[in-house]
Amino acid sequence: MTGVSLGLLRTGSNGSLNQLQNGGGLLQLQQKAAALSPGLVRRPSKALLYYPREKERVCPFICRHLGRGRVAMLLMVALGLSVFVFGCLTLYKGANIPGEIEESRTYAITRYETLKPEGVEDKSQDRRETSFTSTGRWAVTPPHAPHPPASSESRSRKGYFPNSSHQCDHFAFPPPPPAGRRRPGPRPCPVCYIPVEQAIASMPSSPSESPLLRTLTYVHDESPIKSEPHGGSDFGGYPSLEERDAAFDIKGSMTVRCGFVKGSRPGRQTGFDFDEEDLLELDQYHDVIVASAIFGNYDVIQQPRNISPEAKKNIPFYMFIDEETEIYMKNASILGSSRRVGLWRIFVVRKAAYADSRRNGKVPKLLLHRIFPNVRYSIWIDGKLKLVVDPYQVLERFLWRTNATFAISRHYRRFDVFVEAEANKAAGKYENASIDQQIQFYQYHDGLTHYSKAKLPITSDVPEGCVIIREHIPITNLFTCLWFNEVDRFTSRDQLSFSTVRDKIMAKVDWSINMFMDCERRNFVIQTYHRDVLEHMPPPPPPVVRRRPAPRVVPLTNRPPTKKTPRRGRGDRRSGSRRRHKVGSVVMNIN
Repeated sequence: MTGVSLGLLRTGSNGSLNQLQNGGGLLQLQQKAAALSPGLVRRPSKALLYYPREKERVCPFICRHLGRGRVAMLLMVALGLSVFVFGCLTLYKGANIPGEIEESRTYAITRYETLKPEGVEDKSQDRRETSFTSTGRWAVTPPHAPHPPASSESRSRKGYFPNSSHQCDHFAFPPPPPAGRRRPGPRPCPVCYIPVEQAIASMPSSPSESPLLRTLTYVHDESPIKSEPHGGSDFGGYPSLEERDAAFDIKGSMTVRCGFVKGSRPGRQTGFDFDEEDLLELDQYHDVIVASAIFGNYDVIQQPRNISPEAKKNIPFYMFIDEETEIYMKNASILGSSRRVGLWRIFVVRKAAYADSRRNGKVPKLLLHRIFPNVRYSIWIDGKLKLVVDPYQVLERFLWRTNATFAISRHYRRFDVFVEAEANKAAGKYENASIDQQIQFYQYHDGLTHYSKAKLPITSDVPEGCVIIREHIPITNLFTCLWFNEVDRFTSRDQLSFSTVRDKIMAKVDWSINMFMDCERRNFVIQTYHRDVLEHMPPPPPPVVRRRPAPRVVPLTNRPPTKKTPRRGRGDRRSGSRRRHKVGSVVMNIN
C-alpha cells in the first residue's frame, strides 16, 4: 500500500505538461490517490500543529529574510562578536589578582602626588623626549629641573622629600611593548634616568639610618657541630633551629651566623679563600662597587657598556671565578697576569665552600658586605647579564630617588611562592622532595600563605634575584645574612626563601624593599645564554655575498648588426609547411 501510494504520487508529480496546465489536473491526481489508499493519508504531527499560523505570528521577519545572504552574514558577525566579548570578560575575571598587583605600582609611581606640599602645581603635561638607542635600550630624557637641587645635608636624611619636584616625578610609566614573533618573551620598558653628573650629585652624604638594629656582629666558630640531620654546612656553621628563630628577633645589637665562621677573616682559611694580594684589594674603601661571579665555567663574561668616565674612574667592577673557570680563561687567552678582563677585576676563589657551583655563587651574591667590609653601595648582577646603563644612574633611580636601602625586581610572571615552587619542580631546577620539604616547613613553621591583595603594598613574594641593588647598613646586612642561612639550610633556589625572611623582618621593624618591575630591570641589563646553551647552538649561517655580474663587453666591429633568429620549439612549424597563411599586402613606394 505504501509503495502504491508513493508511486501514484510520484506519477502525478511527473505528469505531462498539458495535464498540469489544465485547471483540474493536480486535483484529479489527488482524488485518485485518496480513493485508492484512504488509510495512508499523512496526519500532521502534534509538534507541528502551530506551524501554519503561529510561525507567521512569532517570526514573520525571520522567515521572510533568513534566506537572504546579507542577513545570514549579519547574524554570523553578531554571533562572533558576542563570543569575543564573552571570552574577554572571562579572561578578565581570571586575572584579577595580577591586575591588582600591576595597579599597585601606582603606590610607587605616584609617590610624589601623595607627599607633595600644598601649593605645588601639577605639571603632568610636561613633554619628554623618548628615543630608542643603538644599544636596544629605551632612553628617556627628563626636562630641566625647575628648581636647584636640595643641599647634601637635606638629601642625607632618610624619608626626606624636597619641595622642588624631581625631574622624573611626572614620567608617564608606559607598559612594555607587546611580544612579537621574534621576541615572544618579556620585554624592557622605558625608565627615566637623570644625567650621570646629577646622579652623582644626588648621592647621600651620610649612610641611611638602620631601623632598630645599630650593631651587627658575626659568629666565629672553628669547630662547628652539626646538631640536626638536615641542612647546613661547615661554611655556614650549622645553625640550629633555635638559633634560626632567635635571629629574627631583632634588637639594637645582634650576633648572627653569616657564613665565613672559620678563619681569621673572610677569605682566609674559611673555605672560600682568596690570594693574599686580593685580600688587600678587598679592604679598600669604595662608595660604589659592581660585582658578579662565574662558577663552574657556567657563563661567558660580559663587558659592561655605556659606562661614564666618572664611573670607570671611581667604581671598580669585581668578578669572582673558581679555579675551573680560571683554567678555561687562561687556556683561551682571556685571563692574563694582570687579572683584568676589560673592566672586570678578577678574583679567583680557592677551595670553594660547596660542590655545587650554583650554591657557591650565592656566597658573593648575598654576602658582599662580608667580603667588602668598607663599601657603601653595591650592585650585584649575575654572570649571564650585561650592564648597559651607568651604575650611578641605576643607584639614583632605584635607591636614592625612592629613599630605599634594598631594591630587587619582582618576577615577570609569578608572584606566589607555591606557584614558583611548582615551576622549579617542573623545570628540574632542584630535587622535588627537597623543594616540597622547604615549602612545607615554611607553611607549617613560619605560616607561609599564598599571595593575595591583602599584602599590598607588597607587590610580589617572588623576586627575579639576578640583580640586587643595596646599601650596606646593619638592617640590609642582617637580611642578606638570614637569607643566605636559608639557602644554606634548604635548597639553593633563593626565590623560595626570599619572602619568608622579608616578612619576618618587616614584622619586627619599619623597613621595606623596593621591588620594582621586571621590565625596568631589563632596561639596564641584557640577559644572555649560559655557556652550555651557547656551545650547543648551531653556528650562524655564513653571510651570503651577492656579486653583481660583470657588464657585457660588446666588441667594436664595422659589421652591421645582424638580427638573430629566435629558436623554435617543437610545436613551431616551418615556413615551408602545407599550412595556409594569410599574407598581408605590402605597399612599396618607389620614386
